[in-house]
Amino acid sequence: MNHRWPLQDFLELGALISAVPCARLHARQVLWEWGIGNLGDSAELLVTELITNAVTASREAGRDSEVRLWLLSDSAQILILVWDASPQPPVLTDAGDEAEHGRGLMLVDAVSEQWGWYSREDSDGKFVWAITRLCIPGGSHPRRDNSGITQSRKGSASSLPGSRVPKLAARSRSRERMSVQTW
Repeated sequence: MNHRWPLQDFLELGALISAVPCARLHARQVLWEWGIGNLGDSAELLVTELITNAVTASREAGRDSEVRLWLLSDSAQILILVWDASPQPPVLTDAGDEAEHGRGLMLVDAVSEQWGWYSREDSDGKFVWAITRLCIPGGSHPRRDNSGITQSRKGSASSLPGSRVPKLAARSRSRERMSVQTW
């Protein structure tokens, strides 16, 4: 077990539109079981948007395969990690007022503390991730640990969560430069 993320969960679903509500409900239940249901609304929104994008990306890549969801937490924050079969990077677009699609990553960017993506040489597809932190009513947010940050656009991961947590390309809500951070 990874000491940085002592609470861990994994779910694999078919790349079907029904995967979205299944993943959202699963995340709600897992967070409740972990005793951090107060992260629920943000985490559920992030899971919904990331799984929706993963299903779409996998299907557009011509692969009606699976999508994979990892939930990792240290009880102060949650890391949501999603794998899809498409090697194409996610693109944050500026959807117009009349657009019917294209707001998913805008929501991820607005709701998450950080988000990013990476790919692995030994795997098809990509991993997209987001972090949300625990909101303490009347208190302050846990301090961000910026140790290990170096400048890079994309990180390469050597393993999945649960063994050695991968290096990830990060986009911080504070609009800092793109960076690679080891968790």
